[in-house]
Amino acid sequence: MNSRLAMHLSPRCTAISKRTKKSCQAPAVTGWSVCRFHGARGGGPKGTRNGNYKHGEATREAVEDRRALNELLRASRAILSDLSRDES
Repeated sequence: MNSRLAMHLSPRCTAISKRTKKSCQAPAVTGWSVCRFHGARGGGPKGTRNGNYKHGEATREAVEDRRALNELLRASRAILSDLSRDES
């Protein structure tokens, strides 16, 4: 009865509890350092396949587009202000 089974020898989850400051100790998913409760399954699907998808304004592509547009606007305002200073 003292023999150790494979489930007893498997690596354990490395997640730490905020409340008790102890590690989870559930078996880690193969290829991951955490268990299925602490994120080893990868979360929900991306985009419209996710049931909580609303409008797409906060998607990675939309944020990158807004940042590029804002950078272009800043650069054009700087050029215009330099030109107006040179003319006066």
